[in-house]
Amino acid sequence: MRGEVLGFERRRRWSDDEKMGIIMSVGVDGASVTQVAQRHNVTRQQLYAWRHDLKKKGL
Repeated sequence: MRGEVLGFERRRRWSDDEKMGIIMSVGVDGASVTQVAQRHNVTRQQLYAWRHDLKKKGL
């Protein structure tokens, strides 16, 4: 059985300010990393990678 490509993959770009806002929403009103990731349609691992990168930048 062969798969069919139904569209093109879209890669989103996030600014450092957007990333910071998303990361800072973890813990607000008891929101977990999983809940925040689902709300923004990203993976938990992506949030951890953003946090690591922003720390390296001194943000």
